[in-house]
Amino acid sequence: MNIQMEDGLPIVTISIGYNGRILKLENVLLDTGCSTTIFDTDEVEKVGSFIDHKNGRPRRMYRVGGESELCYEQTVTQFEIDNFLLDSFHIQLGITKETYGFNGILGVDFMIMSGLIIDFNEKQAFRK
Repeated sequence: MNIQMEDGLPIVTISIGYNGRILKLENVLLDTGCSTTIFDTDEVEKVGSFIDHKNGRPRRMYRVGGESELCYEQTVTQFEIDNFLLDSFHIQLGITKETYGFNGILGVDFMIMSGLIIDFNEKQAFRK
């Protein structure tokens, strides 16, 4: 992943895949301070991932300063982020584009699970 620094924030472009569909998702924040990965609901619908009211649950996403927004957390299987297959991975779906200006936020949960290494000197993020 190439990292573009925008206003001091690391922004990446990723591909997400679900149910045989693949989408290039630009303007995704690489956030080492965010515990959970979240995507904009409108964006992931393009690959057929919808809010699962039966098996998911509403959650509050807290930001710096203690303010929160409602999002939806659910477990996805066979979900890919940059060709890394996630099985039984918890993601959150919410309104990240309007609220934060990002199509998604890659959190520490994805970084740990995928073994992501971030090299700010080279502006690259890669897996072991």
